[in-house]
Amino acid sequence: MIQPVFIALVLLVGAPAASGQESFRDRQIDARFAAADKNQDGKLTLEEAQAGMPKVAANFDKIDTQKRGYVTLDQIKAAAAR
Repeated sequence: MIQPVFIALVLLVGAPAASGQESFRDRQIDARFAAADKNQDGKLTLEEAQAGMPKVAANFDKIDTQKRGYVTLDQIKAAAAR
């Protein structure tokens, strides 16, 4: 039997991200990425990350696994999910 507390929590927080709705965390990342991506090329260089997403900058080498000198929104979201 599903506990009433669980039902209340789901109603309060909303459905999980797997339901197709973007999570609050993902929306925050989207907004911060857009603000940090000064040239709007869909990539963050280390310098852009340092100015707008310091946690990304601190982990830049771990996120830039292909050592391309930039990270993408998808890479940042994948790192945040780990």
